[in-house]
Amino acid sequence: MTAEHERAGLLTRAFRRLRNAARPDVTVTRAPADIRADWNVPVTMRDGVTLRVNVFRPEGGGGHPVIMSAHPYGKDRIAARSRSGRRLDFQYRLFPQPDPIAFSDLTGWEAPDPAVWVTRGYAVINADLRGSGTSDGIGELFSVKEAEDYHDLIEWAGVQPWSNGRVGLDGVSYLAISQLGAAAQRPPHLAAICPWEGVSDLYRDFARPGGVREDGFSKLFSAMTSRTSRVQTTLRPQVVAHTERDAWWKARTPCLERIEVPLLVCGRFSDHSLHTRGSFEVFRRAGSSRKWLYTHRGGKWSTYYGEDATRTRIRFFDHVLKGLDNGWADRPAVRLAIHDQGPTPVAVTDEESWPPHDVAWRSLWLDAASRTLSSRKPEGAASVAFRAPREGVSFMWDVPEDVDVIGPMVLRLHLELRDGDDAFLFAGIRKFRRGAEVTFEGSFGFAADMVSKGWQRAAHRVLDDRLSTPGQPVHTHERAERLRPGEIVPVLIALRPHATRFLKGDRLQVDVRGRWHYPRDPLRGQFPAFYERSPNARCVLHTGGAHEAQLLLASRPIAVTAAKVDRAR
Repeated sequence: MTAEHERAGLLTRAFRRLRNAARPDVTVTRAPADIRADWNVPVTMRDGVTLRVNVFRPEGGGGHPVIMSAHPYGKDRIAARSRSGRRLDFQYRLFPQPDPIAFSDLTGWEAPDPAVWVTRGYAVINADLRGSGTSDGIGELFSVKEAEDYHDLIEWAGVQPWSNGRVGLDGVSYLAISQLGAAAQRPPHLAAICPWEGVSDLYRDFARPGGVREDGFSKLFSAMTSRTSRVQTTLRPQVVAHTERDAWWKARTPCLERIEVPLLVCGRFSDHSLHTRGSFEVFRRAGSSRKWLYTHRGGKWSTYYGEDATRTRIRFFDHVLKGLDNGWADRPAVRLAIHDQGPTPVAVTDEESWPPHDVAWRSLWLDAASRTLSSRKPEGAASVAFRAPREGVSFMWDVPEDVDVIGPMVLRLHLELRDGDDAFLFAGIRKFRRGAEVTFEGSFGFAADMVSKGWQRAAHRVLDDRLSTPGQPVHTHERAERLRPGEIVPVLIALRPHATRFLKGDRLQVDVRGRWHYPRDPLRGQFPAFYERSPNARCVLHTGGAHEAQLLLASRPIAVTAAKVDRAR
């Protein structure tokens, strides 16, 4: 990419941020007047603490299925309860979306819109978790106690005179995360969940991906929750203090295998720094025999409140909460969005599995001598060195045919450290066409993201054999094994899931470096995403001979995708 192209891209991103800060493309409409709103309804928990909820429901008789969300952000921070009736959360100004957003004035932060659901015969509940909003007590975010509270809220909703006894959970981010712990408690009146993007393992997905400390959004999240809730423990100090995945982290990780109710999970390819991994893990590991996956690479909020996602969620809940025979039961398990560039998919297909069963796994071998990747192993051994954290190296593959690369990827390196005993490796997959980088929607409204990325601390090499697969290594992160002088060790880097189209002549580039790929600058960079830089070390990557360095990926010909799209039509 030329310097002129890079400068133009930086200016475009800065203008997008500034324009959105001044005038976010969000429309707030007035909810229908016939929605009944019961504010601050008290609900007593098993230990006697009172939580409070807002209930929105149709006027008149009962027998309504329930859509519920619970979070620490304050259920009453909605436009209808502001002076103007149009108030927006500041995050809509901070993080631009690629498409317009519209919801009613009764809609809570990242919560389902009561105007959508009540008009279809549902009751909608928005709950303040313990210690937040108008609820009593002191909360503990991500905890088992929080999951027990949610269990009790579900059971309360299931026996109200206006309820049909079937409760479904819905919502984005924390409103998705809280669903997982509650569902693992197996409350009897819980009938379905829809975790629309959320972490499922706080350590691996977000706070320390690959063992590397997150130094951006964790600070912002801690500051926000400190203002909106009363909690025993603030997240950021724990992120710093708990280097390994110890008992503190494990106590805040729900057992996904205990989730048995039907679920619709959203896996967003454009949130690698926060929710992508956790969402796909929910789909992979949840114990439910009836589960569906909705993928996209658009904006978090513009997609959730958009027509297609809303229509999909309505069909799901109509089937599992109302028992309607609307064709949902026969729907394929996966809605797969494939992207050539940007937030708009080039193809959308129905698949029976994730990754699709008809992809072929292939290895691209790294050659340090030529700085290339190839389908053939290099003939001789070679090495290339870079100084962490300042430097990095790249390997290129000229794509020989039209393919869709779909799924997670694995980068296998053979690493030697000189002048150091540990390093943080940041791996990135980039796409180039005719010399210019092709970019995609990313985390936090960043519109110039790469195809995929991964993190790995060199001292955290031990794999979790129970969770790992050949195409998806999962590390234990329970202890650090620092490298000895002259030691060459294999390092596996798990790259985040994606579905990306490559045409013949495109270039796939693998970057390996010792620091985060983008600046912290809020106008030009991927603010607030940022990560701890690697310790100083001279990193030597070995390829060829006994050191089989490779990029493992799954792909299928574009013609196969095209045939699926044609059949769907």
